[in-house]
Amino acid sequence: MNIRDLEYLVSLAEHRHFRRAADACHVSQPTLSGQIRKLEDELGVMLLERTSRKVLFTQAGLLLVDQARTVLREVKVLKEMASQQGEAMSGPLHIGLIPTVGPYLLPHIIPQLHQSFPKLEMYLHEAQTQQLLSQLDSGKLDCAIIALVKESEAFIEVPLFDEPMKLAIWQDHPWKDRDRVPMSDLAGEKLLMLEDGHCLRDQAMGFCFQAGADEDTHFRATSLETLRNMVAAGSGITLLPALAVPQERTRDGITYVSCYKPVPQRTIALVYRPGSPLRSRYEQLAEAIRSHMQSYMETTLKQAV
Repeated sequence: MNIRDLEYLVSLAEHRHFRRAADACHVSQPTLSGQIRKLEDELGVMLLERTSRKVLFTQAGLLLVDQARTVLREVKVLKEMASQQGEAMSGPLHIGLIPTVGPYLLPHIIPQLHQSFPKLEMYLHEAQTQQLLSQLDSGKLDCAIIALVKESEAFIEVPLFDEPMKLAIWQDHPWKDRDRVPMSDLAGEKLLMLEDGHCLRDQAMGFCFQAGADEDTHFRATSLETLRNMVAAGSGITLLPALAVPQERTRDGITYVSCYKPVPQRTIALVYRPGSPLRSRYEQLAEAIRSHMQSYMETTLKQAV
């Protein structure tokens, strides 16, 4: 038995599909399947039920998967402890980002991070919040940049900045000449939203419900850019995070209006595992991002608040 075999097993448990698990491990499907069989032979127990087309784990298999996750987490800690012996801000760093943050935040921070930490090898992974937190817990990610949610409370949360949301309306909307809109004016309105799984959806809907607005259930978008295109076509209005909003008040058929009473916003934070030996690395990374973004938010997004 080796660490790689445990990684194959955990990947199969996560994907419940041999080909997808093999792809995630960057090996062929026969290789992964063969190693799982060898693991069964070595342990003398059946880990999988092979009478079904689905990947079903036996009770023994489920217990071993849980233990394998624990072992892999501990291996990750050992590697982090070894990394700590060298320069704090050097070596590989796997960072997760949610889709409603990554494309809009990275252009602001990556050049500055490369300049500040030239020996840090950053690998970026984009996925929805729940998947990122699962990968963080299993050790596949070192840290993640997300909008804070209840599920992230199990990790160390380092707030980076508060990001307001702006109301996106088509350019001929009756509110197009207004500088600001109180949230109470959204009462009775139906807003376009992202599909389930995006934390921004829940955060935006929370403010909308509080204001007496509701969701337009006829359409759910897979990305912010889809929402933007639907608004430009006059299909509805929505709330967009400030980093995804252009500096121009009106662009490409959309007018962006600030909201207040209250200002709809979310907290963007860097999260990492409690007890990680590389805490100082994550804290330095967070401080660099926080410092840069605080200056940006104060100068460029002042009107959003």
